Amino acid sequence: LTLAVVLPQRNLTYPWAWPRVGPAVRLAAAAVNSRRDLLPGFTLGWVFGDSEDRHGVCSEMAAPLVAVDLRLSHHPAAFLGPGCVYSAAPVARFTSHWQLPLVTAGAEAHGFDDKSEEFGLTTRAGPSHRKLGELGVQLHRRFNWTRQALLVYWDEGMDDRPYYFAAEGLYVQLPTLRNLTVMDVVFRHGGNFSFIIQEIKAKGR
Repeated sequence: LTLAVVLPQRNLTYPWAWPRVGPAVRLAAAAVNSRRDLLPGFTLGWVFGDSEDRHGVCSEMAAPLVAVDLRLSHHPAAFLGPGCVYSAAPVARFTSHWQLPLVTAGAEAHGFDDKSEEFGLTTRAGPSHRKLGELGVQLHRRFNWTRQALLVYWDEGMDDRPYYFAAEGLYVQLPTLRNLTVMDVVFRHGGNFSFIIQEIKAKGR
């Protein structure tokens, strides 16, 4: 029985990088294999595929190609990873088509909440940005913030865009409060911070 692991091989800026997760995978496989009552007649093994590109960042191109290679070469029973949003999305679509479960500690974006079709076999073991949005809703109710909300976040439009997807959870959930206006202001490296402050002053009240 084979588990296909698709994670960043070297980049430790990702919490789900292989040097961090690999020891746990090895320990888990050893623990499962030491108990014959868990998977009688099977031995659990794993194969690894790197989801990084040549620059060492998560790649929405490398991850699905690696996943297809692992599927064709090893016929895994399940996938572990990817964790990055843009890498996880195409791989999760493939695994859904193959009728194989995918477990990830990442894929926090709001879109992965849709279990009706393409992400129906994706299980997230980590936090989701929808939960962050629900927390924002509860805070607005608790403090009676009922008129408007302004989301200010950093977004370079590169790599996995963590702040964009975090803000998305709030942006989608906050409008469930009736009559609440939600706006957003994006700032980037080298941006006009005076303009941003004026935007906050004008829209954040």
